Amino acid sequence: MYVVNVLLIILPVLLAVAFMTIIERKQLAAMQRRVGPNTVGIYGVLQPFSDALKLILKENVIPAQSNKIIFYLAPVSSLICSLLGWGIIPFGPGLSISDFSLGILYTLALSSLGVYGILFAGWSANSKYAFLGSLRSTAAMISYELVLSSAILIIILVTGTLNLTSIIEFQESIWLIIPLLPVFIFFFLSILAETSRTPFDLQEAESELVGGFFTEHSSVPFVFFFLSEYSSIVLFSTLTSILFLGGYNLPFIFNKVIISDLLVNIPSVVLGLKTCIFCFFFVWFRATLPRLRYDQLMELCWLYVLPIAVSFIVLTPSLILGLGLFI
Repeated sequence: MYVVNVLLIILPVLLAVAFMTIIERKQLAAMQRRVGPNTVGIYGVLQPFSDALKLILKENVIPAQSNKIIFYLAPVSSLICSLLGWGIIPFGPGLSISDFSLGILYTLALSSLGVYGILFAGWSANSKYAFLGSLRSTAAMISYELVLSSAILIIILVTGTLNLTSIIEFQESIWLIIPLLPVFIFFFLSILAETSRTPFDLQEAESELVGGFFTEHSSVPFVFFFLSEYSSIVLFSTLTSILFLGGYNLPFIFNKVIISDLLVNIPSVVLGLKTCIFCFFFVWFRATLPRLRYDQLMELCWLYVLPIAVSFIVLTPSLILGLGLFI
C-alpha cells in the first residue's frame, strides 16, 4: 500500500509537470500575441507527450572525455531530489505520504541537495560552457538559499512549528500573506532563483553559455533535467500556497463549510487552484522581466534582499513579543 500511495503522488505530479509545459507555452504565446502549440491534440494539449517522445528517441551523445558515471548520475539525482519533496506535502486533512514533524527542515535539506546534481552535471561533462553554467547556478542557488531559509524561519517564529499541516491549521483565521507580505515578496524572489527562472536564469543564457549546465546532455538525461526543473516549479508553488495562502483551507469564513455529498476532494482542489496561481506568476515573470547580469544577480541578493530578510528575522519576533501575541 505504501508503494501505491507513492505512485498516487508521483504519477499526477509527472502529469502536472507535462501540462505545466503546455500551459507555459500557451501563456507565453498569449502574452506575445502568438498562437502557441495547437496542432497535436485538441488545442495542442498532447504537445508535451509529443515532445517527450521526440526527446526520448533522440541519440544520447556523451562527450569523449567526460566522467560517464557522474554524467548520468547528475540528472537522476536532480530529478530524485525534486520528486522527494512531494513526500511531506499535505493535499488535505490526513492526505500526505508522511506528516513529518520536521517537514520544513526536510524541504530545506532537499533543496540544498539539488545543488549537487547541477554542479556534477557541469563538472562531469568536461565542457567549459557547462562548467561555467553549473558554477553560476550553484552560486545563485546557495546565495538565495539564505534568503529562502530566512523567510521560512520567520514563518516558523510566527507559527511555532516545523510541521506543514500545523502551519496550514494556524492560518484558519488569517493567511500569513496578509501580515507577512514583505516576507512573501523576498520568499518568492528566492524561489525564482532556486528554480533558475527568469530573471535569474543566468546559467541558461543562450547567448553566452549555449544551454548552461546541461549543454552536453541529450535524450533521456536532458528529459530528467527538464522534469526536475518543472517539478521544482510546481513543488515550490505548492509550498508557497501552503506557507502563505493557508494550503488546502478555504478562505476564511468558507473554511467551516463542509461539503460531503460531492465526489470531489474539495481541499485538494483548493490547494491545486492556489498552486496554479503561483505557477501563473512563474510564467508571467518569464514573459515580462529581462534577464539580469550575473553581477546584478549577486548584488541583489547580498546587498539588498539578504539584509532585509535578516532585519525581518529580528523585527518579527520583536513585534510579536511586544504586542503580546505569543500563545
